[in-house]
Amino acid sequence: MAEQLPILAPSILAADYSRLGAQMEACNEANVQWIHCDIMDGHFVPNISYGPDIVKTAANCADAFIDVHLMIENTDDFIDVFVEAGADQITVHQETCMHLHRTIQQIKHHEIAAGVALNPATPLAMIEPVLKDIDLALVMSVNPGFGGHSFIDQSHERLQKLRNMRQTTGTEFLIEVDGGINPQNIQEVVQSGADILVAGSAVFKTDSITQSISELNKRAAPDRKTSI
Repeated sequence: MAEQLPILAPSILAADYSRLGAQMEACNEANVQWIHCDIMDGHFVPNISYGPDIVKTAANCADAFIDVHLMIENTDDFIDVFVEAGADQITVHQETCMHLHRTIQQIKHHEIAAGVALNPATPLAMIEPVLKDIDLALVMSVNPGFGGHSFIDQSHERLQKLRNMRQTTGTEFLIEVDGGINPQNIQEVVQSGADILVAGSAVFKTDSITQSISELNKRAAPDRKTSI
């Protein structure tokens, strides 16, 4: 991909939906390259977030790659809906897909990127059969369902193992991490192997979205002279 890694992906789960357009404009001002959309159904995870209309608003307002993360049951039934809403990538959970390879192919049929996510207790080996088929692997660094939770320290080891799996299989999927990312831990998370860093509260629950993004970017890639 053309973007310079690592990439910060602000999660609109923590956004103020009554001001979503303005907050997406702030992300544009900060040169955000990815926007992360967490879709929750109250069944697979114990929370309900939002649906395709919010994703469509974000896609229309943000000059960014729209990264849709489906934390829902019956995933296959909703892929077309979120493609129509503007998704550039759809990530599904291994835990919800009975026929994971078929689901990945359904996503790719729309000529968008496909990712697979794993909850903290799910072995990384569960996605080894599809590593050559995916564009991204997402390591959940919190138990999914709610924003603002603390980063699970064992996630560092999982990121390192996944990076090693990528090397040994000769694949090129991106490694994304979601949950508990903040200015204090973001550099270590990058060092553990993350390419894409999802941050919600650390971006939107602050006094300045643009300043928060700038600070996270600096800490993620301190040697980089230009913003990401």
